Amino acid sequence: MTKNQKPKLLNELKRILIIGNGGRENSIAWALSKNQSIEQIYVCPGNGGTKNFERCFCLSPIPNNEETIISECQRLEINLIIIGPEVPLAKGLANKMREAGLTVFGPCKEGAQLEASKDWAKTLMKENNIPTAKYWTTNTQEEALNILKKYNQPLVIKADGLAAGKGVSVCETLEESKNAIKDIFSGKFGSAGNKVILEELIEGPEVSIFALTDGKKLIVLPPAQDHKRLLAGDKGPNTGGMGAYAPAPLINEKDLQEITDLILIPTLEGLKKKQIKYIGVIYAGLMLTASGPKVIEYNCRFGDPECQALMPLMGEEFASVLFSCALGELEKAPKLTFTDLCSACIVAASKGYPENPQKGDQIKINLVSNSSLQVFHAGTAIDKFHNIITSGGRVLSVVGQGENFDKAFEIAYDSLKQINFDGMHFRKDIGYQVRNIST
Repeated sequence: MTKNQKPKLLNELKRILIIGNGGRENSIAWALSKNQSIEQIYVCPGNGGTKNFERCFCLSPIPNNEETIISECQRLEINLIIIGPEVPLAKGLANKMREAGLTVFGPCKEGAQLEASKDWAKTLMKENNIPTAKYWTTNTQEEALNILKKYNQPLVIKADGLAAGKGVSVCETLEESKNAIKDIFSGKFGSAGNKVILEELIEGPEVSIFALTDGKKLIVLPPAQDHKRLLAGDKGPNTGGMGAYAPAPLINEKDLQEITDLILIPTLEGLKKKQIKYIGVIYAGLMLTASGPKVIEYNCRFGDPECQALMPLMGEEFASVLFSCALGELEKAPKLTFTDLCSACIVAASKGYPENPQKGDQIKINLVSNSSLQVFHAGTAIDKFHNIITSGGRVLSVVGQGENFDKAFEIAYDSLKQINFDGMHFRKDIGYQVRNIST
């Protein structure tokens, strides 16, 4: 097999590259390492915990240096590339890799518009009768304020483009809505705010639904729920996510099938109508309203920290399923199995997160990942003295599995006591919906 020739057999999957450096990518690497037939898993650039897992290595090229990464993939004879974050997907990294003859799990630039443009995604929903909140799109502050005045109720204000998960304001008053509009048009989110979506407020619990696709078929994963707010009681500013759990019990198998028929399949069909072969993850963030599930937003990759909660539930076939998707041959994949355990993820964040995270603090970890407990690194690095130090806002995810959520969260929270760094903080009420919390 030559360097640029795509392998056609699942048993030829030996070398994988994951693009990214967060907890999502660390957990994917761990899940893939359970497949003993895989020889090497590279993560580019990886983080301070990449090498903790069997057969996992950091790859040094900078992720936005596309030519170098492609050259390295060819040199290392990488069989499968998994692109973790949304930014390289939106910039077309998957397109360039496929043009170079590489096999990629991750949507093309055109498909990544599901996340990269909320207006584009809303239009797709409207065209395919996918339930979502009523909305207005504008590219001027004056028009946005006029829409707000005419509607005369608080609205959800969203920057159209990618804003690192911080471009959405769920406003409780008209004044908050006005200020959110002015913030975006003042340039707070750069070019992501050139266009603004105003959306009606809808109510209900939120749930994250993930589907793997080869552009033709779907495999739907167990539902998950995350916690966006920084502080207990769902207070404080929105963050990238302070914890998650799976499978979310508010969605049963019948509900999941209905969501698949009502939302996921029409989404894939809508992409096909646009001549987009979407290979990768379709992530639908839903709100379960009194009138049924509605799409709040799409993402074109795994959620973080939902991914960390989900990966321990995946069977050893997971790597082969991703490979089959990337090859456009999901029908040839082995059946993906899931454990029947509950999984609980707690995020430990650094001082000052999310606005001004403190970095460079030494981290002490007296834990080793095992079958029911995982420590997934995110904002970590290794300094010149070989110490693990903080390098980002969300530093670590501690994930536990148990026969019920009380046990899973007990494992995760007890394990957090074995981790320490300056300013470390985490929410103590993650999963309050599904566990008994003593007051």
